[in-house]
Amino acid sequence: MDDSLTKKVLAYLRQHNVMTIATTGTHGPWAAAVFYANRGFTLYFLSAPTTRHSEDIEARGAVAVTIQEDYRNWREIQGIQIEGQAVRLQGVERATAMVRYLKKYPFVRDPLGAVPEIARALNHVTWYKIEPSRLYFIDNSVGLGHRDDVVLSRSTKM
Repeated sequence: MDDSLTKKVLAYLRQHNVMTIATTGTHGPWAAAVFYANRGFTLYFLSAPTTRHSEDIEARGAVAVTIQEDYRNWREIQGIQIEGQAVRLQGVERATAMVRYLKKYPFVRDPLGAVPEIARALNHVTWYKIEPSRLYFIDNSVGLGHRDDVVLSRSTKM
């Protein structure tokens, strides 16, 4: 395993906030942008159970994810591409996801600064995790379309 690549990817995950999750279901393919938190390469997010992507996850679970900035120069493009499985969380796993999420986004729980809509919404959301089966790091600064296949070991998923 390339430790420098793993460190680079984990740093990228920490430095970014929004992932685009793609699903497919009875209505066809779908993509949605959501805030995420991570533990290693495992991604946690919340969503209303009635959203199209949540319904697709309940029915199938297979997802694709991208995380990137909005670059203007193609040579600067970096990002992450993931293939994986998403599942709804309950019990201890749900509590773990909430702790990670609130640590990354403290404004959500801050009673003085929390947006009332967010505080109310937290009572009605479902928590999910995505376990990657494949993860790639895109880095055009190395070359156009350069993509490294990141080795997913158990220790980096934890």
